[in-house]
Amino acid sequence: MDQENTKNFIELIIDKDNETGKYGERVHTRFPPEPNGYLHLGHAKSICLNFGIGKKYKGLTNLRFDDTNPSKEDVEYVESIKRDVAWLGFSWEDRLYFASDYFDIFYKQALKLIKKGKAYVDDLTGEQIREYRGTFSQPGKESPYRNRSIEENLRLFEEMKDGKYADGEKVLRAKIDMASPNINMRDPVLYRIIHASHHRTGNKWCIYPIYDFAHPLEDAIERITHSICTLEFEDHRPLYNWVVEEWDDPENQKPQQIEFARLNVANMVMSKRKLRLLVEKGLVSGWDDPRMPTIAGIRRRGYTPESIRNFCERIGVAKADSTVEPAFLESCIREDLKLKAPRYMTVVDPIKVVLTNYPKDLTETVVADNNQENEEMGMRLMTFSRELYIERSDFMEEPVKKFFRLAPGKEVRLKYAYIIKCEEVIKDADGNITELRCTCDMDSKSGSGANANRKVKGTLHWVNAADAVDTECRLYESLLRTDSEGDDGDFLSQVNPHSLMVTQGKAEAGLGDFKEGDKFQFLRQGYFVIDRDSQPGHLVVNRIVGLRDTWAKMQQKG
Repeated sequence: MDQENTKNFIELIIDKDNETGKYGERVHTRFPPEPNGYLHLGHAKSICLNFGIGKKYKGLTNLRFDDTNPSKEDVEYVESIKRDVAWLGFSWEDRLYFASDYFDIFYKQALKLIKKGKAYVDDLTGEQIREYRGTFSQPGKESPYRNRSIEENLRLFEEMKDGKYADGEKVLRAKIDMASPNINMRDPVLYRIIHASHHRTGNKWCIYPIYDFAHPLEDAIERITHSICTLEFEDHRPLYNWVVEEWDDPENQKPQQIEFARLNVANMVMSKRKLRLLVEKGLVSGWDDPRMPTIAGIRRRGYTPESIRNFCERIGVAKADSTVEPAFLESCIREDLKLKAPRYMTVVDPIKVVLTNYPKDLTETVVADNNQENEEMGMRLMTFSRELYIERSDFMEEPVKKFFRLAPGKEVRLKYAYIIKCEEVIKDADGNITELRCTCDMDSKSGSGANANRKVKGTLHWVNAADAVDTECRLYESLLRTDSEGDDGDFLSQVNPHSLMVTQGKAEAGLGDFKEGDKFQFLRQGYFVIDRDSQPGHLVVNRIVGLRDTWAKMQQKG
């Protein structure tokens, strides 16, 4: 394949810039999150894109926090973002920056704009500013304070900085064009008053720059070449360019903004504000709840950084928004764990089986594959004795047609072990099945018995009751029942009340030797990870994903 055709449109822009020597063949990107919440899967795409391009072109990538709104930001979010970027496999080394590093520079640049007659202090309220701005079809109206003298604007802006005015009482606006067809250019706000303690600068400042003013200046200060952002900022690009044009750059290598389509996954929340609502209303256990599409959540769920990087690479970089099915993401983690994860037997919803003809004092060992698709992972030994557990769903008292698992009078093979036959069903006073009494064909042991090759239609996984490990299994479904792009009420009404189901299962003894974060395939159940809530003698596991690869099936159907 032609290598040129495999490049995304951003790489083609960079190649052209390098050919023309626009930046002296420098490539310098940045990932600029605001520390007002935990990052989600959409941010993972931006992280992979920015750091990936920096690496591909042997350039630089900055990790920079746009901490310009102290009312919503916190050190907790800063640290979580660092963990997320590092977990995805990227390093910023000594290239860690904060917008707050430049607050003095931003202030001086604002003063320059005022002195040039390109910025003014406005007394209109936020609501009035919106009214004066006009609509897409009607031009805006100039503020009555637009033509204040330079001297008055300098005095008022300094008084804003000195804390003389309340939040919202005054703002600093750029003086551009109230008739511009682009609403963002109709005298946008540059500074607002926020009386709140900043997590890095404390109470030094009570005026803070708006993102559209701070971000292009940060890029210019840090010598960024390609400022890559999502499509919602496309209409803001003229303002970005206006700000950097007003910045004095002696080398005239000003950054350029390039927009790409954000990542949208069906039935997933891709908004920090909405994710915050879920946390604040107690609908999830926290930002790292395994149902959350935050990077912290998917990490706790059991996804690997390799699977997320592969997912981001496979969906590609485009100019048009689109939505990816969750099955595509799930296929990436299955693909990554297929040859890595050992395969163990765990019964998620157990029912007891007693082998009535099996010697009471006998305990045998059976040999099991650690991963049938990866012989290098070797074998392990499991114990087998008179009392076992099987899945409740693997028994049916009145079996339907083509039910080949256990039923009264029917035989199945226990994987790696014997063929058993159900003889009796024991129930409690409420009619619930509590125990199955079965007989065992003692000559049918896999690999050694005289009847080892006798065929039966069903094979079940099982766990030896004598040394089984109590296992809390957390099974997850989509957090949202449908996509919801409406207001907060519509969004919250779509939260799936059945997104988490907890069962008390039984795992084979070997699982008790593993630790938090270890991943497995539980035979016939899916891929699981050991959660941090585990205690000695009581495992807690999260189901990462089921075994059925719906994405592959969708692809086959075209």
